[in-house]
Amino acid sequence: MTNLDELIKTVKILRSPEGCEWDRQQTHESIRQNMLEEAYEAVEAIDEKNIAHLKEELGDVLLQVVLHAQIGEDNNEFNIQDIAKNLNDKLIHRHPHVFGEIKTNDTKKILENWEKLKAKEKKERKNTLDGIPTTLPSLLKALKISKKAVRAGFEWENYEQLESCFNSEIEEFKNAKTKEEKLEEFGDILFSLVNIARWNDIDPDKALEFANKKFIKRFNKLEELTNKPLNELDFKEYNKLWNKAKKLTNEEQWENSTKTQ
Repeated sequence: MTNLDELIKTVKILRSPEGCEWDRQQTHESIRQNMLEEAYEAVEAIDEKNIAHLKEELGDVLLQVVLHAQIGEDNNEFNIQDIAKNLNDKLIHRHPHVFGEIKTNDTKKILENWEKLKAKEKKERKNTLDGIPTTLPSLLKALKISKKAVRAGFEWENYEQLESCFNSEIEEFKNAKTKEEKLEEFGDILFSLVNIARWNDIDPDKALEFANKKFIKRFNKLEELTNKPLNELDFKEYNKLWNKAKKLTNEEQWENSTKTQ
């Protein structure tokens, strides 16, 4: 029996009358949030380049899959073998350049063919933007919307047009009168920024997370540099400390990068 078989057996026992009361009570809906959280923790391990942590977190993601499969089997909906078969069939179908007669190593053509085959499979989707997960974080959803629209041919002719659009959204935000108008126009600014990121082959979510971490590091350094409570600092003191913190963290980052080279 493989380790995967052992895991499936363990989860089956946990869901059985002789198993765990908590596990028996779970439904697809009750552990929905767990799936999201475990996936994010796995991504965090990837970002950290922590292989030991990644192995652990991928195990937690796998547990969610196996648990959903067991719940599905208990409800006579599907089982782990159904999941594996569907996935295997899909992989073979979407890789005709490997398993079929089409031969190409061109990544662009491979992705284009993937989308065509996917569209044939998802016949229930009538519109280009159908199928985008509603649970995606807004920034990632905006990027997916933008990429899908571009694949359908909806793209700027040049980068200057995109910059002009961004500048016009800034002006519309400035001219907005009500809170509702400002909310709408600010959303348009963010969406245009996502397009700018896409045009420059930048992941906007990753870029924002980088900025978040950089701000935290600098703010922590600022706190180290002051001997007064933060709420007693005036703007000039804050600004002076911030610039010093920025300089010191930049130097630390440079030193750390040279050590790893």
